Amino acid sequence: MKLPRFPLSTVLLFSLAMAPALGQAADDKKAKNRANLTWTDPEKAKAEDPDFSIQGEYGSAEKGAEWGLQVVALGDGQFDAYLLGKGLPGLGWDREKSRLRLSGSAESLSSEDGNVKASIADGKAVIEIEGKKSELPRIERTSPTLGAEPPEGAIVLFDGTSADEWKNGKVEDGLLPNSNITTKRTFGSYHLHLEFRTPYKPFARGQGRGNSGVYHQGRFETQVLDAFGLEGKMNETGGIYSIAAPRLNMCLPPLSWQTYDVDFTAASFDEEGKLTGPARMTVKLNGVVIHENQELPKTTTASPLKEISPEPGPIFIQHHGNPVYFRNIWIVEK
Repeated sequence: MKLPRFPLSTVLLFSLAMAPALGQAADDKKAKNRANLTWTDPEKAKAEDPDFSIQGEYGSAEKGAEWGLQVVALGDGQFDAYLLGKGLPGLGWDREKSRLRLSGSAESLSSEDGNVKASIADGKAVIEIEGKKSELPRIERTSPTLGAEPPEGAIVLFDGTSADEWKNGKVEDGLLPNSNITTKRTFGSYHLHLEFRTPYKPFARGQGRGNSGVYHQGRFETQVLDAFGLEGKMNETGGIYSIAAPRLNMCLPPLSWQTYDVDFTAASFDEEGKLTGPARMTVKLNGVVIHENQELPKTTTASPLKEISPEPGPIFIQHHGNPVYFRNIWIVEK
C-alpha cells in the first residue's frame, strides 16, 4: 500500500497546531509530578529542601504575645504566611482575633494591599506594620500529651513492636503506616490516645496534602491532614468530617508528631434497640480541646460502618493516597 505524501507546508502547519497541546500535556505532567513530591523523614526534608526549615511557627511559646506567624511552604521558595493577632493558636489567637495572609518569598512577604510586610532569615521573622517592626523567633512546639504512657488497664493497640492488634497492619521502622487498617477488637465508649505525623508535600494543595483519618467505632472520622496554617474547616485536621469544624486549628507543621486524645461516648439505645441519645465526642488536638461533648447525629463520609447501631465498632485508620504514620496508640474502655 502506497502511503500518501503531504506537502512540507502541510506538515509544518500540523506541527505548529499540535505544539501548544503537547506543551500543555508536558506542563500538566510536570505539575502532577511536583504535586506528588513527598518527604516522610524530617532530616531528609531539611537536607534536601531549604524551604522546610523556613516553614513553621514564629512567635512566643508563652501567652500574651502581640503577634504569631505561621508560614506554609508552597514550593520553589514561595510561601503563604498567616499573621495572627494575640499570638499563636492555643496561646492567645482564636477565631475572633485578626488573621492576615501574606504571600511571597522568604525575603519579601506582603499582604494583598501591601500595608503589612515580613521577611524571614536566620531563624526569625521580621514583621513591619505602618513602619513599626517586630521580631518573631522561630519556635517548634510539641504537644503536652506527646509520648503519654498508657495507664493501668489500657489496651495497647500499637507500641512500635507489633501490628498484631490490626487487620492488615504492618510495622515500618517502628511506625504504623495508614494502609486502611482496622482494629481486630471493637469498642463501645472509650478514651483513645494516638500520635500521627503527616508528610511534607510543599507542591500539593488542599486534600492532596497529607490526607488520612481516624474513624471512631468505624463510624465517625476525626480528620488527619496537613492543615497547618489553614482556616480550620471540618475537612481539615481536627474536624469531625461532615459534622463539625474544630474550635481552633491546632495543627502543627508537617513532619511534626501530633496527638489526638479523644473521649468517645457511644450512642445509647433502649431495650427495643431504638436510639435514645447520639454518640458524643470530646477531642483534644495537641493538648487543646477543639470539640467538647460534640453530638454525632450521623456517620461521617466514607465511614466503613454506615449505620449507627448498638453494636460496638473498631478503630479504622484511612489511607487516602498519602503516607501518614502513627505511633503510641492505646485505648481505655469506659
